[in-house]
Amino acid sequence: MSDTPQTPHDVVYWHRDLPPVDADIVDEHVVEATSGRVQGTLLHRDELWDRCYAELMQAARDRIGQEVERLGGHYAHVLDESIDSKHDDAKGEAWLHGRFSYVLYRRASESTQGG
Repeated sequence: MSDTPQTPHDVVYWHRDLPPVDADIVDEHVVEATSGRVQGTLLHRDELWDRCYAELMQAARDRIGQEVERLGGHYAHVLDESIDSKHDDAKGEAWLHGRFSYVLYRRASESTQGG
């Protein structure tokens, strides 16, 4: 086993991408994340939507990675996501909000040690 810290890309597996076959399921969890805010609305503005979506997905990846570490796991397999646009009319801002459900996994050798 390597002591090299894992990056969120080594930890978070999305939908059809599966964690290592020898990983053991621990529990299911949910995290929420948001993108940065932009001026205006996201309707019919592909560039703003794309930017917010990229920010949201990076924030979700980071949050899930933090939760995996906090919960003593090694991998997360994202099963479902729900993404909505939000707006603040008073400030004229819009952003994306996401809710991501995932299964937490531990390496098989460490979960059998009570790790």
